[in-house]
Amino acid sequence: MIRIREFGQLDGRDVPVITLSNGDAAVELLPFGAAVRALWVRDRDGKWTDVCLGYDTLREYRDNDGCLGGVVGRCANRIGGARFTLEGKEYRVTANAGENQLHGGAVGFYRKLWDWRCDEGSVTFTYVSPDGEEGYPGALTVTVTYTLEGAALVIAYQAEAAAPTPVNLTNHAYFNLAGQAGGMVTDHVLTIRAGQFTPTGPGHVPTGELAPVEETEKDLRNPTVLTEERLRRVIPAGGFGYDFNYDIRGVEGPVAELYCPRTGIAMTLSTTMEGVQCYSSGSLTERRGKNGAVYGFGHAVCLETQHFPDAVNHPAFPDSVVRPGTPFRSVTAYRFSVK
Repeated sequence: MIRIREFGQLDGRDVPVITLSNGDAAVELLPFGAAVRALWVRDRDGKWTDVCLGYDTLREYRDNDGCLGGVVGRCANRIGGARFTLEGKEYRVTANAGENQLHGGAVGFYRKLWDWRCDEGSVTFTYVSPDGEEGYPGALTVTVTYTLEGAALVIAYQAEAAAPTPVNLTNHAYFNLAGQAGGMVTDHVLTIRAGQFTPTGPGHVPTGELAPVEETEKDLRNPTVLTEERLRRVIPAGGFGYDFNYDIRGVEGPVAELYCPRTGIAMTLSTTMEGVQCYSSGSLTERRGKNGAVYGFGHAVCLETQHFPDAVNHPAFPDSVVRPGTPFRSVTAYRFSVK
C-alpha cells in the first residue's frame, strides 16, 4: 500500500512524504535526497517501532548536516585531495572537508530534489546530475528504487553515464533499533563478517592498503556490544568510535547484523557491493529529531554499502568508474526480525 501526504515545498515544488507499507514493515520516503525518513518494524512484543533517525520538517533536511537517511553521491565517502585523474585528464571536484571531498561535495545528491514515481510495491526516485556538477565529468542519470519484501527494505541503485565518471552511491540511514528516540546505542550488538578493512590517514582518506582486522578494535567478526567505551574511543584519523570501511568481498550470506536487546529487533545486511562503511555517529552533534526526540553523539549506527572510499585514486581497489553503455547496478537489503 502507498500513501502520499504533504511534507513541504522547495523551489516552488511540492515535496510529499511517500509511505510504502505491506503489513510487515512501513517506510517513509522523501523526494528530497531520495531519503528514508522513517522505517517502522515490529519489536518482540509486536509494537511498531521507527528505527531510523529523521526530521519533522523539510527545512531541517535542507539545512542540517549528517545526510540523515539520504542517498549520497555522486561519490559517497572521501575523494582525497578533491581530485582524480581519469583517462589522462585531471579533474578537480569541490573540496568540502578540508582539502578533500566528502559525500559528493557542497550540494551532494542528498540535498537534491529527485523526481519520483510509485509502482505496485515500490517507489523509484530519479536524478540527473549534469556534466560538471561539483566538478564531475559527464551527465549521470541515477535511479534508486525502494521495495518492501516482507520485513526487509530493499534498495536498488542504477547509474548511467554519458562520459566516464567515478560513481559511489549509498544510503546514509541512521539506525537505532531501540527506536529513533532511543538514545545512545550502547546496548546494541554489532557483527561485521569482514576480515579486512581499508586503513586511512588524515581526513579519513584511504592509504590504498588493506589490513587485517584481527587483534584490532575493528574486529567485529564476533557479536560485539557497542559499549560507551567503544563509542568514545578516539580514531587516529579523526572522530570517535567506528568510522571504517570494511572489505566484505567473499562474505557469504548477510555481511552484518545489528541487534538491540531492549526491543529484540535484529537487522541483517546483505549487499552486492564490496565495501560497507560502519559509522557509529561519533560526529553527530546534538539536534532535534522527529516528534521532539533529541539526537546526538552515538545515537545510531550507519552501515553504508559502497565502493571503497577514494577508489578512483587507488588502482588496486575495485573500479568505481562508470562508462557509457555499461550502467552501474547494485542492491542492498536491510532485513528485520526479532529475538
